[in-house]
Amino acid sequence: MANEKNRPPFRYDIVGSFLRPEALKEKREAFAAGKAAAAELKEAEDAAIRDLVAKEKEVGLKAVTDGEFRRRYWHLDFLAALEGIEEVGAEHWSVAFKGAQPKAATVKIVDKVDFGNHPFLEHFRYLQSLAGDTLAKMTIPSPSMLHLICCVRATDYAPIERYEDEARLFEDIALAYQKAVRAFYEAGCRYLQLDDTSWGEFCDPEKRKAYEARGFDLDKIERAYVTMVNRVLEAKPADMTITMHICRGNFRSTWFSSGGYEPVAEILFGGCHVDGFFLEYDSDRAGGFDPLKHIKDQRVVLGLVTSKTADLENKDDIKKRIEEAAKFVPLDQLCLSPQCGFSSTEEGNILTEDDQWKKLRLIREIAEEVWH
Repeated sequence: MANEKNRPPFRYDIVGSFLRPEALKEKREAFAAGKAAAAELKEAEDAAIRDLVAKEKEVGLKAVTDGEFRRRYWHLDFLAALEGIEEVGAEHWSVAFKGAQPKAATVKIVDKVDFGNHPFLEHFRYLQSLAGDTLAKMTIPSPSMLHLICCVRATDYAPIERYEDEARLFEDIALAYQKAVRAFYEAGCRYLQLDDTSWGEFCDPEKRKAYEARGFDLDKIERAYVTMVNRVLEAKPADMTITMHICRGNFRSTWFSSGGYEPVAEILFGGCHVDGFFLEYDSDRAGGFDPLKHIKDQRVVLGLVTSKTADLENKDDIKKRIEEAAKFVPLDQLCLSPQCGFSSTEEGNILTEDDQWKKLRLIREIAEEVWH
């Protein structure tokens, strides 16, 4: 898998989200205020996604996304639409960003977790209809995120009767995600990405200390997460690629976790059977490349170009970093992408649409020079 050049992840790739155009932002605000109908919002989303996909193709991407234009958050919209999950208001966000804070909301488990008739399938079908001969990539939050948000971050978690045995919860989440994998596959999806900030948190020494002080055994939780993801992957057909993107937070160009991959590398890189990892490496908060020695045959997409600021990276600096990473993972297993999406929530990072396309052109140029 890792060395098949015509299969994702690609030498130059994307995480998934893009800055929302102003017209779409305005329509969503009007909808939230009760001044626009759902059908009008959908029309605006459809138009914005059509335009986005054309631009993604123009910049030469081998896989296109819908920019997550139908979502408010990268994760909650998907999780809240699962059966047995309810979105609830919150006084503050479940993690504290260094600066601006997203509009607070969270999810809780109220019944048996299942996939059900999920609206994201329709979202994917629309993307697929626009993609044509280009691969359509779907991004969803990792199964770990549901447990992390409801059972680890939440300080008031009380399991419903069905989940007093936590093993049953992990199994139900895995089975729900197996159904998701099969349903997306049947809809035509061959490239699915699991977005996961739990590992970014578990890399952070302060967060580890705080969780341990609350009685959590993080190594045990990490192993449970890897087991759960691997259980999900049992449903993956041979011609489907499933990757994982790991992030330390990305809201309005801010972040919430800091620390290298050392604490999680052996359990995650050594044990998780995804086809590739999209790894944040755009700042010293992500540490060095040494933990990559635990990578098996997964492709590693180096997020060396930041999506948080407009400044364009120096080509030679990026090439040197790719060379450094190649000391731990063969160059043929490496790829290049932005460190995260450009708009993990509808608000977006602090740069312009023009800036985001310049970043992608730079990534393509570097990749074509390195892997010519």
